[in-house]
Amino acid sequence: MDNITRRQNEMAYIADSACAVQGVEGKKKQWKFNNTEPWLADELERQIRTIFGKTGKNCTVLPPFHADYGFNIEVGDNFFANYNLTVLDVAKVTIGDNVFIAPNVSIYTAGHPVHPEARNTMYEYGISVSIGSDCWIGGSVTICPGVHIGSGTVIGAGSVITKDIPANVIAAGNPCRVIRPITDEDKQYYFKDRKFDEEAMKVVMSNHK
Repeated sequence: MDNITRRQNEMAYIADSACAVQGVEGKKKQWKFNNTEPWLADELERQIRTIFGKTGKNCTVLPPFHADYGFNIEVGDNFFANYNLTVLDVAKVTIGDNVFIAPNVSIYTAGHPVHPEARNTMYEYGISVSIGSDCWIGGSVTICPGVHIGSGTVIGAGSVITKDIPANVIAAGNPCRVIRPITDEDKQYYFKDRKFDEEAMKVVMSNHK
């Protein structure tokens, strides 16, 4: 079995020359994206759509952006990623609708065996990652291979996520853990104990699902 097939099936594989060729094609597109004038929003969106495997409506990624391939990344509608998103997408990365990603976030599907004798064979792996809809991933978060984050969840800045996180919670820390659920009471606040003013609250309530 060839290594590209092994990689795509989440089996142990060796990143051989065939894998490298795929990587070069993605890196050419990323180099062009990262060297485009950052104020050309429409052009940047056009280019990121050629890098990602699947995109919904309204897809914004602020350069620089880095990935192994790019084509294993699928995002839904209204996706926003701030500066310096890094995605090791040797396996599938699936992201839902209305997801906000803060600066310096890293999503890793890639890894290596723990035992040195196994690791020194050059075998590695990629295990898929998924992020549900309506999530906010804080700055400098690291998401490790195999992690699934439920819809509606907020991940605090600087967290390292090694295990699945359920839907509709606030989670943070290293390792990341659930702090509390998100409730309807949270709707009235825009930051900690600061409440929306009356004008802004009308907009919030009009967005009720």
